[in-house]
Amino acid sequence: MTQQSPQVQPLEPGESELAEVRNFRDVGGLPTTDGRTVRPGALFRSGHLADATESDAAFLSGLGLHTIFDFRNAADARVEGPDVELPGVRNVNIPLSDPAEGKEFWRMVREGDLDTLRGLLGDGRAADRMTGSYRRMVVERTAEHSRVLHSLAEESVPALMHCAAGKDRAGLSIAITLLALGVEREAIEADYLKSDAPHRRYRVRRSSTAEDAMAPEVVELLSPLFEARVEYLRAAFETIEATWGSVDAYLADGLKLAPATRERLRERLLAEG
Repeated sequence: MTQQSPQVQPLEPGESELAEVRNFRDVGGLPTTDGRTVRPGALFRSGHLADATESDAAFLSGLGLHTIFDFRNAADARVEGPDVELPGVRNVNIPLSDPAEGKEFWRMVREGDLDTLRGLLGDGRAADRMTGSYRRMVVERTAEHSRVLHSLAEESVPALMHCAAGKDRAGLSIAITLLALGVEREAIEADYLKSDAPHRRYRVRRSSTAEDAMAPEVVELLSPLFEARVEYLRAAFETIEATWGSVDAYLADGLKLAPATRERLRERLLAEG
């Protein structure tokens, strides 16, 4: 079994050194179009918490979290394990991808040989797979995203959102939350792209014993799956506008977010600029 080694990078504001939790950060400080900012200490994002050390757990416990939203499916959890339990914190599992798809994905990543990977991911098919996934999550997971926003508006702050890598399912859920708060689109994209830093990326483990298991071509074929590319997120935004006509209509009609609920969400998560 092999894995990618993280590269050491300087920490940024809102990012803390965690030994075995990848891609953690506070999204506080992001600006809204009306001159406010996301409240620091209210909304966090990360990769999965299954490997959290005692010191990681102590740090997370110190955040005063009310709810952890875990967007992994059963196949992910079988690979990585359950989240570490934090006393007094509610853990809500809301799968945002199909378990069968997850099972096939992990089989492909962990066991797929070079010929299989070429057929599935070569010639731009890996990137197409990712943009397709983002588009489907927007259209097919309205009930799940609605549940998250309503929960945040009512009681679930401070909250942490995560999936496996903290990049795609959590990344899109964070982006949708930020859209509902009125955060500037450019700032949403900039936060999303932070997940592409080498030290934040998911650790790729493969169980294949073949000589080409981590050959340069394999790494290249897999890389679009583990990169945060702005075109993935923009595909989701384009789908919102193509399907509902505008972000406001998506929130109101797609996610059933009433004006009063949206205002409560803003009150809970925003600070004055």
